[in-house]
Amino acid sequence: MRLNASAPPPALRRGLRSLLLVATAVFALVGGLLLAWPERAGAATDPLISRGKPATASSTETSSLGAKNAFDGNPATRWASAEGADPQWIRVDLGASATVSRVRLTWEAAYARAYRVEVSADGATWTALATETAGNGGVDDWTGLAGKGRYLRIHGTARGTAYGYSLFEAEVYGVVDGGPPPGGAFTVVAAGDIAAQCTASDSGCAHPKTAALARSIDPKFYLTMGDNQYDDARLSDFRAYYDKTWGAFKAKTRPVPGNHETYDPAGPLAGYKAYFGSIAYPQGKSYYSYDEGNWHFIALDSNSFDQAAQLDWLKADLAANGKQCIAAYWHHPLFSSGGHGNDPVSKPVWKILYAAKADLVLNGHDHHYERFAPQDPDGRARADGIVEIVGGMGGAEPYPIEDVQPNSQKRISGPYGVVKLDFAASGYGWTYVAADGQVKDTSPKYSCH
Repeated sequence: MRLNASAPPPALRRGLRSLLLVATAVFALVGGLLLAWPERAGAATDPLISRGKPATASSTETSSLGAKNAFDGNPATRWASAEGADPQWIRVDLGASATVSRVRLTWEAAYARAYRVEVSADGATWTALATETAGNGGVDDWTGLAGKGRYLRIHGTARGTAYGYSLFEAEVYGVVDGGPPPGGAFTVVAAGDIAAQCTASDSGCAHPKTAALARSIDPKFYLTMGDNQYDDARLSDFRAYYDKTWGAFKAKTRPVPGNHETYDPAGPLAGYKAYFGSIAYPQGKSYYSYDEGNWHFIALDSNSFDQAAQLDWLKADLAANGKQCIAAYWHHPLFSSGGHGNDPVSKPVWKILYAAKADLVLNGHDHHYERFAPQDPDGRARADGIVEIVGGMGGAEPYPIEDVQPNSQKRISGPYGVVKLDFAASGYGWTYVAADGQVKDTSPKYSCH
């Protein structure tokens, strides 16, 4: 059932927005009165489960009108899609499978005349919970729903104005399986092999597209697994290419260098260090560590794995770690089914991490996506092994899969994208999301050692 507090059809967008800010407060008051009057159809007792959850969208009008604004609880912020194009969508990751009973949408002047409310277990296959064919904006309050899934999407198929789609708030009510998500949960976006020497004016340029996706997810922070800038990673190249896309969230980025960062004519890592500064050298070295929640993250420079100083530092860092869960990332993977294949330079590091009961390793270098089952440094499947992800699809030209390695569970070459990692206090999982927003792979759920 839908309760609709309609708004008059917008004539001119300018001017109406200020009126809508006032109207939004009225709608909120009306919605509160409806909830306080249990005999009214649409009264709901299930809790709000979407507030502050990671959100993505098919497009955004500007970087300040991102998908997260529709789930932040602030009636003054909003998501807006690109103008003049159908269809468009916005979706939220509820963090776990949930039974959805109610969805409340507060539209801006750019509303949907036709749309569907959909749920999905995996972000790929969608089931409609509600369908609108004659929307008139204002507040749409869908109650009495009965759908189950981790992801919820508002899929607009026809605009109500000449503009795009825009929501002040999208509120999802229901019950999350097993109760609320574990404390200390957060999301991270990861990618390697990113900025080719091209810009958004080139339709074949991929890193502007993966950057737009990464920005729309709006994670706690971003990881890069090396080869951030092609081909020689000069400072001028960083400024001309990487900075125009992934540089938009540089302050939230935790990078490591790849081999291309060593090709700089000004000296190995010269442009990389000049561009990222203390972000890449927070502890005065090209490798460092930090904590988030119950996780210890270790950022390593695989260009110098043959130097004792970094290995000695790694051992001391792990010995001092007090967190249960450990993730490490660098450029060259020990295991890969791509063109570069397995790189033994990383084996000494794997041995150290395995002895410390590390959980997760992320790498780039090969330009494809791949995930491996838990294994030891010798490539033997082990329940207490380390899970490895190759995520080198940030924007550089894809490499084909050449020699499938033991314990490789999933391989994707072609669709550019990012790895969206969901960390909890005692476990983790992830999805590989293509630049068009489609989920191409969903991992198992892992518990920390």
